[in-house]
Amino acid sequence: MTNLPPPAEELRLLDAELRQLDLRRAVLLRRREWLIHTLRAAATPPSAQGTGVSGADRRPEATASGVQNVLLVLGGVLLTVAAIAFTLVSWGHMGIAGRALVLGALTVAALGVPVVLLRRGLRSTAEAVAALGTILTVLDAYALHEVAFAGTDGLGYTAAGSAVLAAVWAVYGMVAGAAVAPPAQAAERGPAAGGARAGLRHPVPLAVAVAHLPLLLWALAVGAGPYTVTAVLLATAAGGTAVALRAVPLPVRVVAVVGALGMGVVGVLSAGWLCWSAADAGTAARAAALLVVAAAVALVAGRSVRDPGAGMGAALAAGLCLVAGAGGVLRASLPGEWTVPGCVVCALALLAADRTPLSRPLRHGLVRASAAVQCFAVLWSVPLVAGTLLGPVTQGARPWSGAPGGVRDAVFTDVPWPPYASTGPLVLAVVAAVVLVAGRKTARSAAARVVALVLGWAAVTTVPAVLQLPYTSGLVGQGVVVVAVLGLAEWSGRAENRPSPLTLTALLLALVTSVDLAFLALASESATIGVLVSLTVLFGAACRGRVAAPFAAPAALGHATALACAIGASVGWRPHDTALLVLVVPAVAALVAPRTNGSRTSGSRATVPVEVAGAAAGLLALALAVTDPPMLAVVLSLCGVLTAGTALRPERRAAGYAAAALFLLATWVRLTAWDVTTPEAYTLPVTGPALIVGLLRRRRDPAASSWTAYGAGLAVTLVPSLLAAWDDRHWLRPLLLGVAALAVTLAGARHRLQAPLVLGGGVLALVTLHELAPYLVQVVGALPRWAPPALAGLVLLALGATYEQRLRDARRLREALGRLR
Repeated sequence: MTNLPPPAEELRLLDAELRQLDLRRAVLLRRREWLIHTLRAAATPPSAQGTGVSGADRRPEATASGVQNVLLVLGGVLLTVAAIAFTLVSWGHMGIAGRALVLGALTVAALGVPVVLLRRGLRSTAEAVAALGTILTVLDAYALHEVAFAGTDGLGYTAAGSAVLAAVWAVYGMVAGAAVAPPAQAAERGPAAGGARAGLRHPVPLAVAVAHLPLLLWALAVGAGPYTVTAVLLATAAGGTAVALRAVPLPVRVVAVVGALGMGVVGVLSAGWLCWSAADAGTAARAAALLVVAAAVALVAGRSVRDPGAGMGAALAAGLCLVAGAGGVLRASLPGEWTVPGCVVCALALLAADRTPLSRPLRHGLVRASAAVQCFAVLWSVPLVAGTLLGPVTQGARPWSGAPGGVRDAVFTDVPWPPYASTGPLVLAVVAAVVLVAGRKTARSAAARVVALVLGWAAVTTVPAVLQLPYTSGLVGQGVVVVAVLGLAEWSGRAENRPSPLTLTALLLALVTSVDLAFLALASESATIGVLVSLTVLFGAACRGRVAAPFAAPAALGHATALACAIGASVGWRPHDTALLVLVVPAVAALVAPRTNGSRTSGSRATVPVEVAGAAAGLLALALAVTDPPMLAVVLSLCGVLTAGTALRPERRAAGYAAAALFLLATWVRLTAWDVTTPEAYTLPVTGPALIVGLLRRRRDPAASSWTAYGAGLAVTLVPSLLAAWDDRHWLRPLLLGVAALAVTLAGARHRLQAPLVLGGGVLALVTLHELAPYLVQVVGALPRWAPPALAGLVLLALGATYEQRLRDARRLREALGRLR
């Protein structure tokens, strides 16, 4: 048989072999890298070795077409600059005939040469020269004004010149294309198509862009009024739309669309401003007519385009223009409160388009315009709803200041009343009805019901403030809203047998309304107590429902907490006395929570909310009692009792730690109230239970460490007592602490436990050092000054001589401690 070495020796041999293999692998990898570098250097041509780039990797940095375009653009720019300089500088040194001859010759040459270049296939060069020709035509127009029409109005001449230039460029682009295209193609495609496809690209789009300016410049030149200027803008937009719909080349369509949109948007905004700022109905009707024209143009464009998205957008714009025009007329004819309702009615009229034979994109666009107007109307009602909800919160700053005469006085005391808000509930109700009817049989019926519920709730909530109902009637009305919304939540939950979005929304609205009602009732003492009692009973009754319980239970406890505070304030109790009354709510929550946990539906979902509400009420009680330490100790003790009762439930065992902490805090607060300054009075109540818990844990789990079981309990008392004894000049505390530390050390040695042995021995050593310190100081003072250094040197020599023996002793001590638990 083979003689195998011992395991330790075999492991050493294996490690040595692995190190040799790693070294050999590193050498081979370096050799491989050198060989690869040598082969690559041999394959690289000599011309590329200097630059480090191989011939195969060389690529031209610019394409031939790119270089050609750069050269052509640069040449055109230089020629343009030269022409401008000639016109502005050298023009005055020539006679009329010379001027005309030079400019005419240059323009004719610049416009005629591109035709020849196009026939030879030099399209890029032709485009550059033609661009120079178009610029020369602008210079010709400028020169003509300076020579022949210097006395005319500049704005009017610019209008006429832009019209002539647009016509010249359009004709030139079509003629150049027709001259280049073969006769058969020109006859089949027509002049425009031939010029666009085979001729120059920029003259026709440039002509379309400039064609948007003449009418507007002419209107400004003759001093037309705002209505005429607006009409001109809309007419120009209509012309651009026609060109965009009939043009074949893509650049022409893009330019026409951009110009039409720009002019149209400016014209529509101008018409809208004129309509909504008009002083009388007649003036508003004139501006509304312009908006109707804009809407007609948009509808025609939407019907003619093939893209459904563009058609829908055009119809949306048309619908908004129609509603804006009608709304402006209504604003000038009716009181201000009815302007928004009138716009809503006009928006509802747009919904009739869904029954017309219009195309689907147009119908959808008009319907979306109606929806947009309704959304704007709802946003207009937001200040009224926000003021109604947030206004009662200001009553918290002055509770029980006296019942006001009406709801509006109580709600909008510190919040301004929104202008023209009296029709806000009507607008919200109408929009809610429309949303409910429109989404009744659609895939979004659930969302429609939720939106309708929120809007209807907002309408009903704002009615008391709008109608200026009496204060009591407003409270009753808000209470009815809470009852109705809770009933709706329970009915919808039972109908769908699950918490649907409508149910959750209704419950949330009920909670918001109840909180708002509680703040609104703060104006009167009797109203506050009556409302809180009613809300507590109402939500307590709603807890019996299968769906509302997770929301109603904490709401009932919250209102009960507010009721306890109100009762305490009503009878004149101080806050720390009221804390005892508030503790009734956590007690009820602790009793109710186990019952809710027994249900499989709503009960299990209501358990945690009930416990959270009870904990919040307990924290409020502690906050109320914090100013009186004796009462705070009592409240902490009662909270500890309630928490300990909760910990008796199997699923809430962890609450026992919170109960222990509360009892400990109660003890400390009580001791502080008695002016007890002895640290052991605060630490021993912690050490005793902690050691008992550790002992029980060690019995259940013998493998548990002594540090886990006893470390924290012992350190809580030993460490503070040691710190107190270090500054204590009397002998009793050090004596008792030393005896206790000795007992702990002996117990650790007896049971072979690491934590008691280390903690007790360390404290005992420090106490002994503290007690012997005065004598050591005296001894050191009596010795000669050379004695301490000599003694230190002897110790170091002894340690150095027996260094290995000391290491073995320390290792044995560490192993002995490690064997302890």
